[in-house]
Order: sequence, then structure tokens, then C-alpha cells
Amino acid sequence: MPYLMGLDISTTGAKALIIDAAGAVVALANTPQPISQPQPLWSEQNAADWWAGMRGSIRAALADSGLAGGDIAAIGLTGQMHGLTLLDKAGEPLRPAILWNDQRTQAQCDYMTEVIGADRLLALTGNPAVTGFTAPKVLWVRDNEPEVYARAAQALLPKDYIRYKLTDGYATDLAGAAGTSLLNVAERAWSSEVLAALEIPAEWLPPVHEGTEVTSVISAGAAAETGLRAGTPVVGGGGDQAAGAIGMGCVVPDTIGVTVGTSGVVFAPLSRYAFEPRGRLHAFCHAVPGTWHLMGVMLSAAGSLQWYRDNLAPGVSFATLLDEAAQAPAGSEGLFFLPYLTGERTPHPDPLARGAFIGMTSRHSRGHLTRALLEGVAFGLKDSFTLIAQAGLPADYEVRISGGGAKSPVWQQIIADVLGARLVNINTTEGGAFGAAILASVAAGLFDDTTAACEAMIQRGATVAVGANADVYAQRYATYQSLYPLLKDTFAQL
Repeated sequence: MPYLMGLDISTTGAKALIIDAAGAVVALANTPQPISQPQPLWSEQNAADWWAGMRGSIRAALADSGLAGGDIAAIGLTGQMHGLTLLDKAGEPLRPAILWNDQRTQAQCDYMTEVIGADRLLALTGNPAVTGFTAPKVLWVRDNEPEVYARAAQALLPKDYIRYKLTDGYATDLAGAAGTSLLNVAERAWSSEVLAALEIPAEWLPPVHEGTEVTSVISAGAAAETGLRAGTPVVGGGGDQAAGAIGMGCVVPDTIGVTVGTSGVVFAPLSRYAFEPRGRLHAFCHAVPGTWHLMGVMLSAAGSLQWYRDNLAPGVSFATLLDEAAQAPAGSEGLFFLPYLTGERTPHPDPLARGAFIGMTSRHSRGHLTRALLEGVAFGLKDSFTLIAQAGLPADYEVRISGGGAKSPVWQQIIADVLGARLVNINTTEGGAFGAAILASVAAGLFDDTTAACEAMIQRGATVAVGANADVYAQRYATYQSLYPLLKDTFAQL
């Protein structure tokens, strides 16, 4: 039986997953990754830590499975998007990688908008200039570390540094490249116009590939370090959100993904390129060949509940808090929660936005506060869902839900009622690594395409129908939408 491996270099861990041809998880190993914040707004990691962690995870997964490297038919890659890993001519990192959640580059984003034009940048790249993206990081190094910039010869995303260490070759996938602000997303190629305007050397960027395309093979040196077989194909893979969507089976336009993790994501596949005219949604290439996607991201979804429990109810189990929330009425008797604890991205790209409980009275108990938080996160997801609907949802679609926060029945029911959509649970829980392995299965010839692979490996589970509280939430949502505009200036003053 052939086996597939998915490798995921996230912000927190280096994960190696092995599945069989039916999609059953055979082994999983994860090595935690350190992170550094040497200055306010900065977020960095060392590429050497990524490689050390991934080597260990690959060896551990092979050992746990009892498989040999030669049993792996193909390998898919995924990982955190947008990070900048600058290498010199010898392929050595020049400085710590600047990560997706680094916020130091606002001046460079303003410069990009000025020299390219806001409308033109949006049309070319599908997104406005965002502090987390890769291009402004390159400009920041040029502006602030000219001695490093002068020695640079290659700019890689985090997962593509792992690809380089595995194969001795430079390559990237289109889904990841779309998050750099350097790709012409419609044409699925690096944008010569953006590169020329920003004076970034085109030779610094690796060749781009579709998610199921073989980019290279495991080198002899990497085989010796990892236990993999030299010559094993490595496919393009995808950025974490695109690969995670494949792991949910969101590969065609009538399947929408909702993920309630630390952040919250609404993911909508597209058969043709489109972007939100005001840039309030991300528009990227999908890891499915020849397709695209729109994506809304809220920064604190289940992260809001984690913060709430840790700081306001320490020692109380999540189960207890959720049981109390289930006893409170829909609408929390007029109490609202704004989930902007770490700023916001969709639909308000505002790093200064702040979280808030609004409407509190002496009648409100802890159960009301917890339910208001769950409802506030659901309303935040509705913001993205509404924008995607305005862009044009199919007449008939299915909403699939995943993520740690999605395990709560009361939260699932609130989300179904707020979105006005039936939710479908799925059998997969390993997200991006699973999606990367699915992409590898297509490259290995086990399936004709990603749709066939997902149909074979992903099973639909329990569904959650829209309940009796949908009308209540429709009214409450209008009030929720009015709160950020009222408080925006106050947030900036704070």
C-alpha cells in the first residue's frame, strides 16, 4: 500500500503526518518551535530551528508508523504564509525569518500603495498592502538593514525553506506565492509590474508551481538526515489556509469552509479570479490547480475564548463555561462582545481595533458573558460570510466547519443560526498537513485530481441545522455591525 506524507511548518510546530491511500492517519509527530519578539511589533523565528524540528518529526513519524522511507510515495508541503526567509548565494539564512504576524512594516505598506496605486495593487495581487505580507518585509530589510539586503540572493517562504533543505532546490506553490504581494494572482505568475515598481530583483524569487505539481525530489543528503528515500517526489503543496481547505474538502465553489481556530477563517473556492473591490477579503490562488479563493480572516476566534477563560475564569473548564452559556438566552439579554482582542483583519483591517463587552447590566451573569463572546465570534465570521456572499455564492452550497472551537455543540448551533446556514462536520482533524498529503496523493497518481482524492479520503459527519434563534441573531447582527464604526476613533485614541 502506498503512503503519503504531509509536512507542515506552522508558527508553533514542525509537523510530519503520514496517511494511507484511504486517508487514514498512520502516524503524526510534531516538534514545538520557538518564537522571538525582540522588539515591539516584531515576530521572528530561526530557519535552522524549522529544519531541526522537521528532521526530528519526519524521523519520529517514520518510527511510529513502522514504515521505511521507501514506503512514502510522495510528500506535500504546507506552512505559515507570508514569512520572509532571506538567503545568501550559498543558501544560508542572512537573518531570522520575519513572520506573518510581524507588524513592523506599515511605512513600507504605505510606500507600496503610493508607488503602485491602491487600485492597481488590488487588481494585480488581489489584496491591499498588508503589514503581514512578504513584499513589505523585503522593503523593510532594504530600508533598515542595507548590509543584509546587499548580500541577499533568494527570498523564500517558511515551507519553501524546508523544501530547499529537503531537495537542494528552490521552488514555491501558487497559493503561498499569492500571499507575498508579488504575484499577479489572475495570471498565476510573478508580477513584473510590481517587482519593477518596488525594485525587487526577480531572480530572488523561486519558480512557481501548482499544488499537485512535482517540484523536486528528496536529495541524498536530506535522505541521510531524515530517513526518507532519495528521489521521493516533493509536490508544490500550499499555504496553510489553502492546504487546510483541501483537508476539509473545500475544493469546488459549492463547498465553503469555516474554521474556528485561534483565528477564524471563512474560505470560498472560486473557479475564476475575483477580488473584493475594497480589499476587505483576501483573494489568492488556491492549491487546487487552476482555481482561486476568497478568504475572510478574523484574528481572535477561539483565541477570544482562551483569553476569556485564562483571565476571567482561571481554573474553570471550558465545558463548564460552555454549559453556562447554553443556559443563557440567545442574544445574551442585550450584551455584545467585539472580538478584536488583537486588532482585526476582515472586514476591518485595523490593528488598533480593541475587544469590548458592550451593554452590561447587573442582570448579566458569567453565562451571559460567555454566550455573548461565542455570539460575537459568530458575528465576526458572519462579516466575512456576508462579503463572500456579496461577491457571489453559488445557488446551492455546503458549509463545512472545523477547528478546536468547532467541537462545541452550543457554539456550532450559534454559528449555524448566525450564518443562516447548515453546518457539516467532517472526519478529518489534521488540517494543512492532511491537505498537503492529499495533494501528494494526486502527484503520486493515486487519484486523477484533488476532487477525487477528497471524495475518497474525507467523510461527511454530523450536521447542524439552522435553529429557532436565526431571526433573533439577524436582528442582533445589525446592531453588532454598527458598533465598530461608532468606536473606531475611540479605539485609535486608546
